[in-house]
Amino acid sequence: MQLRYNFRLYPTPGQRQALARAFGCARVVFNDGLRARQDAHDAGLPHISDGDLSTRVIAEAKRTPERAWLGEVSAVVLQQALADLNAAYRNFFASISGRRKGSKVAPPRFRSRKDNRQAIRFTKNARFSITVGGKLRLPKIGDVDVRWSRSLPAEPSSVTVVKDSAGRYFASFVVEVAEQPLPPVEPEAGIDLGLSAFAVLSDGRKVDAPRFLRRAEKKLKKLQRVLSRKEKGSNNRAKARQVVARQHAKVADARREFHHQLSTRLIRDNQAIYVEDLAVAGLARTRLAKSVHDAGWSAFVTMLEYKARLYGRDFHRINRWFPSSKLCCECGAVQESMPLDVRSWTCLCGAVHDRDVNAAKNILAAGRADRLNACRGQVRPSLVVAQPEEAGSHRGAA
Repeated sequence: MQLRYNFRLYPTPGQRQALARAFGCARVVFNDGLRARQDAHDAGLPHISDGDLSTRVIAEAKRTPERAWLGEVSAVVLQQALADLNAAYRNFFASISGRRKGSKVAPPRFRSRKDNRQAIRFTKNARFSITVGGKLRLPKIGDVDVRWSRSLPAEPSSVTVVKDSAGRYFASFVVEVAEQPLPPVEPEAGIDLGLSAFAVLSDGRKVDAPRFLRRAEKKLKKLQRVLSRKEKGSNNRAKARQVVARQHAKVADARREFHHQLSTRLIRDNQAIYVEDLAVAGLARTRLAKSVHDAGWSAFVTMLEYKARLYGRDFHRINRWFPSSKLCCECGAVQESMPLDVRSWTCLCGAVHDRDVNAAKNILAAGRADRLNACRGQVRPSLVVAQPEEAGSHRGAA
């Protein structure tokens, strides 16, 4: 399987100028290609093929006075920018035709130099390399200092150089990694994700929600007020904006580190992991939006999924309409309603439940049943039990 390994870069002032030039050239090629296809569509002409587009916006453009400076950067950078445009169009066409599942994909948009993220990609054809001294050698940029936090497990197939909104530079290597199965263990875990507790396990353990954004909110408000008082377009405003961006980057880095540590621990300690397929996009449009984004459930579940595959563990998502909170894990009775403010409840059978622990136990049982039915080639109908009117009372925000 392919994994990305990210490392911090520390380019010199001259290398920063070269990277800025490469970011700009890649952005211009992308925008020129997008404009050419839009003009062809508006004129009723056939869709321009990938090869013809490359010839027009790269090869022929370099020979014009207006685009002669495209030759100052690696040709691979320009080709990869056009490859990104082609991939964006393929995803858009597949989405509107129904071949691509999931939410609809919008058509590609023009890139701006004011975008929060600037990136260029080098493939093997660009002949990038890692020097004996541990620097990253990039064509027409030079040898860039890298902060190696660990060694790469194999030779990378490509590297993407990224500049984020905080002005930091990163190298993102794509590496082919063989699966590394861990020794089998007995425990399995159902995980109920929430806001009061970030994760509740089926064995009763609770992981407190760190609330990184909430903890930094006071400082962020102060920095935002300072930014709002700066004159638009001034250098002081640009500096203040970067201070705010760096504080947001610290919050995101702390959240990502928390997700990595917890997901790795859960994968190592359990043979199988079961989670609920939460409707995060829907929950992020409610009054709980800030807390939902602060928790970062989607990123955490994605980490669980790829680490389970890497380390030979089982991972399964439970249908989001499965009534895990309203279902008694002892007798199987389903309550008519379960408002979010109800944190514990008593079933008619006499069992007293903690809402989240009960949900985690039900997720574990449903996940095991799903695995068994999948092995038998069956579909478990009890998972799709929600009615349309129940959508507003979904337990995922608990």
